[in-house]
Amino acid sequence: MLSLHTAQTPHPGHRPPRIGLAIAGGGPVGAMYELGALRALDEACDGLDLTRLDCYVGVSSGAFFAAGLANRMDTAELCRIFISGDSEDVRFRPETFLRPALGEYLRRAASLPRLAKRLAHDVWSGRTDSRWSDLLNRVGSLVPTGLFDNDEVERFLREVFTRRGRSNDFRKLDRPLYVIGVDLDSGEAVRFGDKGWDDVPISRAVQASAALPGLYPPVELADKRGRTRHFVDGALRRTMHASVVLDRDVDLMLGINPLVPFNPGTDANEKAQAHRFSDRRIAQGGLPGVLSQTLRTMLQSRMQVGLARYPQQYPHIDQVVFEPNAADRELFYTNVFSFSARRRISQLAYRNTLDDLRKRRAVLEPVLARHGITLREEVIADRPRSILAHLPPATRSTDATAQLTRALDDIEHSLQRRRMV
Repeated sequence: MLSLHTAQTPHPGHRPPRIGLAIAGGGPVGAMYELGALRALDEACDGLDLTRLDCYVGVSSGAFFAAGLANRMDTAELCRIFISGDSEDVRFRPETFLRPALGEYLRRAASLPRLAKRLAHDVWSGRTDSRWSDLLNRVGSLVPTGLFDNDEVERFLREVFTRRGRSNDFRKLDRPLYVIGVDLDSGEAVRFGDKGWDDVPISRAVQASAALPGLYPPVELADKRGRTRHFVDGALRRTMHASVVLDRDVDLMLGINPLVPFNPGTDANEKAQAHRFSDRRIAQGGLPGVLSQTLRTMLQSRMQVGLARYPQQYPHIDQVVFEPNAADRELFYTNVFSFSARRRISQLAYRNTLDDLRKRRAVLEPVLARHGITLREEVIADRPRSILAHLPPATRSTDATAQLTRALDDIEHSLQRRRMV
């Protein structure tokens, strides 16, 4: 599903076009959907280099890919890391993201004797009749703030961003990157990468932005005054934080949101999928289905409010946002925290995005042409096209040769930009 808002008063075409990318969150499944959509855009759009955009913003799982692209990791390499597993550079292990937070469990358990002592005192003194709410609060303090250990997530990212010419420092990137987190105590949204927060390592910023409450513990970071603050998932405030990109005076904003509410009534292929997903009512699937639909509805409704307002606030910017089809049962009924379906979900996103580009080609082509982008006919017309079949072969290289290749690419790109001016 594609949302397009055409600029009412486009910037004059006397400068190289400025393009920004905003990627929302959505757990592991949402991340794989985003990767499939990014790969489709990369293949289908001639003149679009996703590793050299003018601004990146990532929220939660979307921060993984925003940080990777800003570090010049192309979509082919990201697919080899997260889908096919044949990357010569990075070894991705899903269990890294799903290790129990044993330290958090032990810290909570350590307070049990003190709590038991206080409860025993209340019972002995006859004070329990009016203190049931206090009792629940005390027992609740024993529950861990997150099931899984996100320190391993940070370690994985730190290793990726500190070799082969990449950087784990916002200040050393060629292009602006913003990763959004939310201060748990104040509810304030913080832009890591912005002034005052650009000294936070990118790996730590992504760890904080992806700290979904209940799944991962809050991430502790010190502010400029040395105060400890706890950060959680950036989607708690806004879904995509597209305004961060729009405020950078871009000409074209590309957005990807992987979570939309399920609406089976619009599914033309409903009968074909019914044998796999027999529940016609979401409530029949129990609490997980209800919570998933509730989360998707809240996230998309907030984003739609923003997208409806942005054309008036930013009349000179073309805005294109890619989302899943609301009727896709397969995507909805896949566990949002599952890594096992990553190949299937990324292929689904890849196919959906190419379908959107083909179906909306007539209105998209004039908009994209303003920014030096054309659609590749052979890609969007290839309906059975596979996300992995067209990946370029992996190349073996040392850290030194990877840095040399990167430097040569910089020189070539600089020369191309000079010719355009």
